[in-house]
Amino acid sequence: MLAQILNFLIDILFTLFGAGLVLRAWIHAVRMPPFNPLARAVYQGTNWLVLPLRRVIPSGNSIEWASLFAAWLAAILFLVLSLLITLPLQLIGALFPTLLLVAVLQVLKWALNLIVWLTLIQAVLSWVNPASPLMGLLQMLTAPLLDPVRRVLPRTAIDFSPLVVLILAQVLMMVVTNLSYRAMAIGPF
Repeated sequence: MLAQILNFLIDILFTLFGAGLVLRAWIHAVRMPPFNPLARAVYQGTNWLVLPLRRVIPSGNSIEWASLFAAWLAAILFLVLSLLITLPLQLIGALFPTLLLVAVLQVLKWALNLIVWLTLIQAVLSWVNPASPLMGLLQMLTAPLLDPVRRVLPRTAIDFSPLVVLILAQVLMMVVTNLSYRAMAIGPF
């Protein structure tokens, strides 16, 4: 039971931190003003890891590589800590090359989870309180995902683009999770 509790706590902690690092890269990609309260909170929570990495890894015009690399490092640590609860250290050492790939998939899962939550919150908020100050922020973050879907879908009284994005993100999350399990099952054994 203690192992389950530790696994749960590690999962929550790293999922929040990993999503914060992915959100930081996303904020950079959509060019959100740095004085936005959400952007400031994300920066303050992740600066301790991203700023030292930024000295070595430069950011591109639309991609903040240091944040994505930090998310990958956090995913590696998450996987190692999760495995330490159940496996001996020697097996984890043997799995380490596989963990490097699975960490990429873990970052992708964090990104897809973030897409699901931001899209879901925006969809619900658009029905409950479309004049909320949070709507502008959510629209800025989700527009790159929803706008291409809106161009493809026929125009109706109800915007179905969030539903399509949610379904696609969930399907992709299933695929990524399956790939993670397969990579760990194959491993170097």
